Amino acid sequence: MNSIRCKVLSITPFNDAVYQVSLAPESPLEFKAGQYLCVVMGEKDKRPFSIASAPGNDTVELHIGAAVSESYPMQVIERLKTETHIHIEAPGGDAFLREDSHRPRLLIAGGTGFSYIKSIVEQQIALGQKVETTLYWGCRTQDAMYYESIARQWHQAHPWLHFVPVVEEAPEGWEGKTNNLLAQIKADFISLVSYDIYIAGRFNMVGAARELFREMGVDEAHLYGDAFAFIK
Repeated sequence: MNSIRCKVLSITPFNDAVYQVSLAPESPLEFKAGQYLCVVMGEKDKRPFSIASAPGNDTVELHIGAAVSESYPMQVIERLKTETHIHIEAPGGDAFLREDSHRPRLLIAGGTGFSYIKSIVEQQIALGQKVETTLYWGCRTQDAMYYESIARQWHQAHPWLHFVPVVEEAPEGWEGKTNNLLAQIKADFISLVSYDIYIAGRFNMVGAARELFREMGVDEAHLYGDAFAFIK
């Protein structure tokens, strides 16, 4: 990883639990879609967050889930609010977009795992790729689906991309699935053997997903998620 000083441009709440952060690196930041950076809080305190923007932008976007009860990410938000600049280390992670693959893609996000998926989708769009892609985003409620609007815009604008929003508690008139995220995927697919799968979310969800996908014939050489480096 390279150490890069960044100017803090903005910190904007999506809702009461997720913040959109925009940073301007003072030197070029080269990364692949789906990689992450670490916000340097101290010499031995470096906190990872997926890069939500695609490569090649002048600014870097993060989505930080920081409810009051979650002190670890909220400490980062508070630091960003009080500092004009922050140091990051980047890039990190091996679950980046395999741009040369023509296998159909299954993108899976739980909560703020959408930040990881956003980088991948925006890179596919930037490259003009038309690989069949299905995006599942699972949240507890619609209010938690903080960037639902952009995902629906992708669905409308790109015939190759299919957005499937999934919530566990649906409001009246909800235009999506009402289910547990993994239960919905199990209901929608018989086999996953032919897919490139990219997944991000809480470690327990990602771990459960891997077990389910094994039952559904996944080729694990084509299953990508940085969480797998930390869970057995």
